[in-house]
Amino acid sequence: MIDQRRRSGWLSLGIAAVFLAGMLSGKVLESKGLAEQAETYEELRPFTEVLNQVQRNYVEETTTRDVIYGAIRGMLSTLDPHSAFMPPEMYKEMQVDTKGEFGGLGIQIGLKEERLTVIAPIEDTPADRAGIKAGDRIVKIDGASTKDVSLMDAVNKMRGPKGTKVVLTVEREGVAASFDVSLVREIIKIQSVRHKMLDNGIGYLRLTQFQEQSGKDLAKALDALRPQKVQSLVLDLRNNPGGLLTAAVEVSEMFLPKGKAVVSIKGRQGKGEDYTADGAHPILDLPMIVLVNEGSASASEIVAGALQDWGRAVVVGTTTFGKGSVQTVIPLSDGSGLRLTTAKYYTPKGRSIQNTGIDPTITVRAAPMKEGPRRPAVRERDLERHLKNEGETPAPTTPQETPELTPIPDEPRVGPDEDLQLQKAIELLKSWAVFKDFLNKPQDTPVAGAGNSI
Repeated sequence: MIDQRRRSGWLSLGIAAVFLAGMLSGKVLESKGLAEQAETYEELRPFTEVLNQVQRNYVEETTTRDVIYGAIRGMLSTLDPHSAFMPPEMYKEMQVDTKGEFGGLGIQIGLKEERLTVIAPIEDTPADRAGIKAGDRIVKIDGASTKDVSLMDAVNKMRGPKGTKVVLTVEREGVAASFDVSLVREIIKIQSVRHKMLDNGIGYLRLTQFQEQSGKDLAKALDALRPQKVQSLVLDLRNNPGGLLTAAVEVSEMFLPKGKAVVSIKGRQGKGEDYTADGAHPILDLPMIVLVNEGSASASEIVAGALQDWGRAVVVGTTTFGKGSVQTVIPLSDGSGLRLTTAKYYTPKGRSIQNTGIDPTITVRAAPMKEGPRRPAVRERDLERHLKNEGETPAPTTPQETPELTPIPDEPRVGPDEDLQLQKAIELLKSWAVFKDFLNKPQDTPVAGAGNSI
């Protein structure tokens, strides 16, 4: 999700609340013609009629709030998979999420073929340590089927107080039968930036999620690497599901000159907003590799796209998730919240990556530690009701085409020696240093003289 809360003025709080009550606010009416007003009232009539019938005649007593909340969920279920309604308790948790701490399992999920599917586990969380993998299908939560369960309801069921237990029933490609995974909820404190020095002066930066503090945390990590004579950088965005748009901009501008475009966003009316690098303290003198894979989404793709478009970094790995939309979070009057897709974003060269993702400059696929089954990669285009890419040309299909397959590691993670993508990045940066030294090395000056012709 790209949370653009500071721009929540695009949609007024009153609109969502008043539509649910079957009325229209005066400000909205002023912006419409009389014919359009009448049409809107007429279209709302069935909703108010059904609500009235449920309140009067349903066999069991219902609360107006539950019925209204159900209607909102139904309304949003007709939109893209990233628009959702958040009841008050879930809205509060979402606000905590952006600060990098929440109670749960540490798992990113989506809907694929109407089935609850793991996009990626968050590193070093209960789900990750238990071996939950991208592509796994969660068919039950505590014994209750996830069929027809909304994404937000599934999230709500899997979150909870620290120390409480939840059992997920999982189906996995290549495994004959479903199996249960018992997990204990923890306070998930996402350390968004990790760093270390590798051989040959290569600094390694791992960014796991884009939170409010990610820009500052990355700056601190870079400051820690400088005294260690860092000569080049690897920015690892693999399995980073995204986060705040502002954080993606802050990270990108650390590596771009002042005034360079980072990303632009455009809403339904075509009105755009551009974000450019502020040029405060950019790092421009260090060669750089960005690692991505099918789990790199949203804000991760903004960073990878910006650095790739400006030739600032070589992107290595596999094609990214392909989420090119912006969600605005809108608080509602009763403490609930609306997460609504309000725009698409574009890289500095005007590319929309919706459904297509960022293609790496150099493709390197991850390999399992041993031979084993493979699974189709899960990307934005696989999710139900995903938005289209207006610039995308559908590729012709042939009988020989097969889905892209991603290796399934035997362990939740592989060590550095088995990480083919990281090893390729290190190899490239070492070669970079060698060629730089070679090109800068003074050459012997040839002396012309007789008898040298051949």
